Amino acid sequence: MSDAVLSALITGGLALIGVVLTVRASNNKIQRQIEISQAVTNTKVEELTREVRIHNNFAQRVPVLEEKVAVANHRIKDLESKVEK
Repeated sequence: MSDAVLSALITGGLALIGVVLTVRASNNKIQRQIEISQAVTNTKVEELTREVRIHNNFAQRVPVLEEKVAVANHRIKDLESKVEK
């Protein structure tokens, strides 16, 4: 083999190793960023789920409170009508 071919093979092999190492490092960096983004997304989803549960609790309780207020208003009107008589 000539010196030029041997030199080209060595250069090509070293370039290939450099590219493989660079791609692996880049892939690891991107993987860490994805994991961090996923953790942030999961935290936000958990917080929104908590807020929805709180809202649903209020949504269930409001009609009950409205009914109680209506009953109280009716009783107040009855008492006022008795006082006027």
